[in-house]
Amino acid sequence: MATIKEIAMLAGVSRGTVDRVLNNRGSVSLDKESKVLEIAKALNYTPNIAGKTLAVRKKALKFGYILMGTTLSNPFFIEVVDGIDSRAAEIREFGVSVEIRFAKLEDPILQVKLIDELLDEGISGLAITPVNHPLVSRRICDLTESGFPVVTANTDIPGCGRIAYVGSDYFRSGQTAAGLMNQICGGSAYVGVVIGSPWVMCHSERLSGFKQRIEEEYDGIRIAGTVVNNDDDIESYIVTKQLLEANPEINALFLVAAGVVGACRAAEDLGLKGKLKIVGYDATEATKELIRSGDIAVTITQEPFVQGSKPLSILLDYVGMGIMPEKDVYHTSLGIVIKENL
Repeated sequence: MATIKEIAMLAGVSRGTVDRVLNNRGSVSLDKESKVLEIAKALNYTPNIAGKTLAVRKKALKFGYILMGTTLSNPFFIEVVDGIDSRAAEIREFGVSVEIRFAKLEDPILQVKLIDELLDEGISGLAITPVNHPLVSRRICDLTESGFPVVTANTDIPGCGRIAYVGSDYFRSGQTAAGLMNQICGGSAYVGVVIGSPWVMCHSERLSGFKQRIEEEYDGIRIAGTVVNNDDDIESYIVTKQLLEANPEINALFLVAAGVVGACRAAEDLGLKGKLKIVGYDATEATKELIRSGDIAVTITQEPFVQGSKPLSILLDYVGMGIMPEKDVYHTSLGIVIKENL
């Protein structure tokens, strides 16, 4: 493994200069900084764990993590929180603490308020599942323009200046849903769409990918109508029931986000259980039961545990050691789950 001494020798600088560059302490010319970083990357340099622990401990870091909804309104986030808790326990040995907050999907004002509250509590970095609303976007831009590190998770806001995004390739997952819908419906379907919120990029991107694919490839699939449920099962029941009653030709449902229990209950109460081909997302315990019972044909997963843990690792490296993430987008894997592989 490469050492600071080796990097210094190859770069023609002192070990102190290398240390200042790698730990983002400044007072180094741009030419020397670029040269040191280039050599460190070429040698796959990683800081000594003991040194990393000591360096981070001195900073007494605290990170904030804001999630949309709650684990009650959207059980998907139970696994995200599991990922956060697991990584938080690991980095606690570095003296790092993590504060989690929740904001309702339809409440961008609360997201901004929580950002400010966490800043007042002295956080050194922020991970957030942002509502793609001008208020939230503007606040994140203000932070990143001032040099404050933000990592978006689960959903993104393009151009907000965040140092990285961790989550699914939602456009591709929407295309995948279109392909699955085509297969399970034999190439012909009238689809009812139930979306969480048009203000959430992951929802809108899934729907865009779905629409693009059926327009280009699957002309036997038509979208009969779209409703919004705000990731809430009660609201999902109401709007799905209204959608199905108003469009009796619907023979398939595309559940773009949470609220799957409510949507499936609406179908059952209308006598459509087992008659609708349903494609959804994630593998919460409730969704698994709906797959076992035949209510849902297939669901697409997105590694929620990683979406919880990875942003904290990125923030720790960046804030604690001055190490930029290797890339600005970390896509989680798309998994396809049916009854047979539960």
